[in-house]
Amino acid sequence: MIRRAHLHALAVVLASLALVYCAHAPYTDRAQFIILPRSQEMSLGATAAQDILKKEKLSTNAQETALVERVGKRIAAVADAPDFTWEFHVIDKPDTVNAFCLPGGKVFVYTGLFKVAATEDDLATVVGHEVSHAVARHGAERMSQAQALSVAGSVGAAAVGVSTGSSAASQAFQTAYGIGANVGILLPFSRAQESEADHIGLILMAKAGYDPRTAVGFWEKMAENSKKEGKKAPAYLTTHPSDEQRIADIKRLMPEALSYYRRG
Repeated sequence: MIRRAHLHALAVVLASLALVYCAHAPYTDRAQFIILPRSQEMSLGATAAQDILKKEKLSTNAQETALVERVGKRIAAVADAPDFTWEFHVIDKPDTVNAFCLPGGKVFVYTGLFKVAATEDDLATVVGHEVSHAVARHGAERMSQAQALSVAGSVGAAAVGVSTGSSAASQAFQTAYGIGANVGILLPFSRAQESEADHIGLILMAKAGYDPRTAVGFWEKMAENSKKEGKKAPAYLTTHPSDEQRIADIKRLMPEALSYYRRG
């Protein structure tokens, strides 16, 4: 009876939270569970940006910095995020082929990305994708999921008669729960977010006057680069869609993206 009561309480709590804290992503209208206040999300993004700027070496390449600034501002202008305080930075790490955007519009591009992003439209593909993560509040969604899973873990442990202390039984339960959560819940959600960022990113780059058809060739080059560096992982254990799936999805979404495209 105690176990059943705990499980019932867990189901009621999670269902109630899902109803109260349901949001919808822009353009895709995907339902999202977000309990993190937007003001807190912005504050976390600003703090993280300051920490990064203190630790990382910024590029002194004026051409690359100006390019990121130009592309970033054009994407930002169509992102419909009036509460963002946009910043664009280039981190001097030639071996890192990556970029990211923190909540509130803090965009960081690693110099290694220019090995693959040979054109302005290529760069717009990446910046549009990363900005989409922030605009769709994917970070807040992940944090909200983690908080809900933490509550679920505590209730679940009680339901099977395991304390949340440091006993061997508790550790075993938490380990098993973590594996189930990571592979069965968090990673699939993250793959959905990555695909959604591709979707929204295509629209943003098109609205900014960049040719979304460039995205196909860019992600093909990224796939080749990953193979060269030996970084490809099985699709079910990565937070990104497989290269083949990503490119196929982008091709499928191209008619919609092109409907927004107006070359300036």
